Amino acid sequence: MPGRLFLTRPMMEVASFLGGPVPEDAPRFNISPGQDVIARTSNGIAHARWGMIPVGRTNARGRPVLETIVNARSETVFDKSAFDGVTRAVVPADGWYEWTGEVRRKTAWRIRRKDASLMAFAAIHDIWAAPGGREVAQIATVTCPPNADVRDIHHRMGVILDQDQIETWLNGTVEEVTRLMQPLPDGTLRIEVADDVDWSGP
Repeated sequence: MPGRLFLTRPMMEVASFLGGPVPEDAPRFNISPGQDVIARTSNGIAHARWGMIPVGRTNARGRPVLETIVNARSETVFDKSAFDGVTRAVVPADGWYEWTGEVRRKTAWRIRRKDASLMAFAAIHDIWAAPGGREVAQIATVTCPPNADVRDIHHRMGVILDQDQIETWLNGTVEEVTRLMQPLPDGTLRIEVADDVDWSGP
């Protein structure tokens, strides 16, 4: 949807892919929501928290709602008031994980491109004004219906951009980026059991 990401290749390759210097991260086999990810926005490349507290969301008593949104649906991302004023970002990853099966008997699946190229996950981005005056960059990945590769594992998948679509996603019009919010072509992904991942590790 994605559930978790992984990014293990050298950062110099990530920098070349994104078109600028990136933070020096160690290989990460298990990136979960709530953790920092590398994100490129129209203002540059930096870390951002994966999980967005929508700007201006309040409950019936007028108090801020601090529930985070990890994924935003492509069908409504530009319509919901919770996303008013957000900008766009891309998050690089080698792939992502999903799970199927019953509780405590789930199978973890590793999903990546068959050609092993980097993925650019489409995302939205903003800055959350945290208590105490701290500002937190935050993102939510954008999802769409799955392609045939993923359909048996999950009913959603991330919007994954080609490298030459990154600039359009970051700076294009709503009409231009709406055309990009499609699943990858069928047959482009490799899916395998991820039984070698330490889910407690980085």
